[in-house]
Amino acid sequence: MASSVSISMAVAAWAACVLFCGTSWDIMSMAFAAAASESSSLQLEAKTLRESGWWSRNETSNSSGPCEWYGIACNAGGSVTGIRLAGVNLEAKPKLNFTSLPNLVRLELRGTRLRGSIPAEIGTLSKLTHLDLSYNNLVGEFPLPLTNLTRLVELDISLNEISGFIPKRIENLKNLVKLDLGENNFIGPIPWTLCLLTNLTHLDVSSNPLNGSLPEEIGNLKNLVQLRLSGNNLMGPIPSSLWLLSNLTYLDMSSNQINDFIVGSGVEKLKNLVFLDLRDNMLIGPIPSNIGSLTRLRYLNLRNNKIHGSIPPEIGNMKDLSYLSLEGNRLHSQIPSTIGDLTNLRTLFLDENQITGSIPTEIGNLKKLTHLIFNANNLSGSIPTQLTSCSFLEDLLLSNNSLSGSIPYQIDDLYLLQTIDLRHNYISGKIPLELGSLAFLTLLDLSYNNLTGNIPLSFASVQNINLSYNFLGGQIPDSFRNRSANILVGNKDLCGHDFIGFLPCLSSVPAHNNSSTANKKSVLTKIEVLVPISMSLAFFVLGVFLLFRLIRVKKKGSNSRDDPKNGNMFSIWNYDGHIAYEDIIKATNDFDIRYCIGTGGYGSVYKAELPNSRVVALKKLHHWEAENQAFEESFKNEVKVLTEIRHRHIIKLHGFCLHKQCMFLVYEYMERGSLFCILNNDVEAVELNWSKRVNIIKGISHALSYLHHECIPPIVHRDISSSNVLLNSKLEAFVSDFGTAKLLDPDSSNRTLAVGTYGYVAPDIRLPPPNHRLERDVLLVAKMAFACLRPEPKSRPTMKWVSQGFLSQKKPTAKPLHTVSLWQLRNQDMHDIGESQIQSGNDACG
Repeated sequence: MASSVSISMAVAAWAACVLFCGTSWDIMSMAFAAAASESSSLQLEAKTLRESGWWSRNETSNSSGPCEWYGIACNAGGSVTGIRLAGVNLEAKPKLNFTSLPNLVRLELRGTRLRGSIPAEIGTLSKLTHLDLSYNNLVGEFPLPLTNLTRLVELDISLNEISGFIPKRIENLKNLVKLDLGENNFIGPIPWTLCLLTNLTHLDVSSNPLNGSLPEEIGNLKNLVQLRLSGNNLMGPIPSSLWLLSNLTYLDMSSNQINDFIVGSGVEKLKNLVFLDLRDNMLIGPIPSNIGSLTRLRYLNLRNNKIHGSIPPEIGNMKDLSYLSLEGNRLHSQIPSTIGDLTNLRTLFLDENQITGSIPTEIGNLKKLTHLIFNANNLSGSIPTQLTSCSFLEDLLLSNNSLSGSIPYQIDDLYLLQTIDLRHNYISGKIPLELGSLAFLTLLDLSYNNLTGNIPLSFASVQNINLSYNFLGGQIPDSFRNRSANILVGNKDLCGHDFIGFLPCLSSVPAHNNSSTANKKSVLTKIEVLVPISMSLAFFVLGVFLLFRLIRVKKKGSNSRDDPKNGNMFSIWNYDGHIAYEDIIKATNDFDIRYCIGTGGYGSVYKAELPNSRVVALKKLHHWEAENQAFEESFKNEVKVLTEIRHRHIIKLHGFCLHKQCMFLVYEYMERGSLFCILNNDVEAVELNWSKRVNIIKGISHALSYLHHECIPPIVHRDISSSNVLLNSKLEAFVSDFGTAKLLDPDSSNRTLAVGTYGYVAPDIRLPPPNHRLERDVLLVAKMAFACLRPEPKSRPTMKWVSQGFLSQKKPTAKPLHTVSLWQLRNQDMHDIGESQIQSGNDACG
């Protein structure tokens, strides 16, 4: 095919020459020779690719040539310009002779299990602009011939075992925009010649044993947006020129040996910074007050340095901050009240310092806070009741301080608490009964305090508990019988039968046969006197408790309900929401089967119309399922996730009830049910035309992009299926069922297992072809679907890219849909819809 085209071009050139230049057999001969040479080179390319063994016999036997093979792109003349085999296993295959591919522009072999050294022959590919050999098992040194690739725009050889020095001749790669050498075995200092690559926007040399100091010439890289230097042995001061990189949004210098003063550093000049990580170094001096100039910062980590002084009040200027870690330093003085201005803060670590004073009441302004860690300081005063306004709090760690006063009884407002650590303080008073109502609580450590009174019976459900070394008394609840005695030791007034290390309680002491009659009468007399008094006192205390509880419930109700009849149905509430609970029972006739609209492995779904005419859906666990730990954990997980997120394509949670006898979730009602049910109905499936189907996919992609990239920490749903996509009356899509969702830790590597529903939906009646306007959208969806099915997860597009692809005005080239095969879609170059936006290392489509 290609040779015939070339011969035709030669004949045309000869004819033109005859017309305008006179007859020239020499020119015609030259044209034919050029065409023959081109044909020969194409044959050589095909032979080279076939002999590499990288493609199957089914593909190589294809008479149409390599341009139709998987992962290969060609130019108009039929010459190979791109090879993309990310995720294909090439471990045991022969090598490719790159010298036979002179027109190669892109070579992407990420995650193909390549072994051995990087072939030096790649340095002969003078037209190469993109080279990705990352995530393989390559060894040896950086081949110097690679520095001849002066057209390179992106070079990624990260996640290998390449050793030796970074070559000084790397300065030849003047056009580099992205350079990733991270997670290898490079040694020595960073060469100053690397700082001559002034077009760089992304530079990553992290996780290598590089040493020495940063070159002062680093300031030449004016276009840098991301700079990753973490996990090396870099030392010395930070070059002053670094603070001139005003375009930086991401700076990670963590886990090195940098010793420098922070004060007067010039960090305030990096006004575009969103991410700053300097943890695990040897930084000294106080935190400069001008750090408050970094108003776009969302992540700040100065953990494990030698920073001293106080926390500057100007830190409250960083309104976008969601993560703040100052732990493991030598900070002293008080926590500034301006900490309460960080209203987007989710994680706050101040532990292992020398901070004094009380916890500021302004801490209650941090409504999004999930982790509060103040362990091992010199904090005094009481736990502020304002802290109970942080309703999303999951971890409350205040151990090893000098806190006093009592535990606020309003602590049950923190219904998502999982960990409470108050050990080694001077906290007094009784243990609030309300602690036992925290459904998610798994760890409670109140040891080494001055607590008095009895152990609440409601603590039976807490998995890990330590109440040792207090002044607790009374009978040990039977639920502690199978637990270690160490969790109660040091409470001399506790008693209980068959509890090792504790005396039996008075009521359970057996009478001895040799006891005198006088002693028996004495004991009986004491019982006759003490029992009525104790019972009267107990009833009095119970009455006072119930009275205060009633007042508190009414107070909450008066503050939160606009309509006292209907209750506060549209905020998070629990079993104490009696009015709303009664409305639910009445609306469903105590969950009568007539109101059931669906069942599943978790229980049943009911439709309920409330007195205010609002219709809601109730997802109720059956009684036996509510007792199952797995179902209960799934229930809690769904509440936890849905109370933290808001998106127009994610189902809205109105409320929940968590009680041993009744567990249910209250959602907005979706009139059309699940996508699964509609696709299984021949009539409704036809109603779901091409336009509506494309919109459903767009809505889901936007929702998943929000979960993966805009939530902190990111959330992975892990059970996206047609059963968990609900549709409203307009057939708009909403993602539901977050029972198996997982929150990712931004500070560590995350690996998620395949969980959730495996299913299959048989084809519905075939729809008529989409109109011309929709053909591009359908092709775009198909291309994205195939991109998400790539074998190597790292090579799949992120959900953010998929979502932005739908928002982009650029669509695939329009072709009649009936002329496009699935095979062509799978192998077609994705660059025309913006594949260059795919960022390695992010969570894939999912």
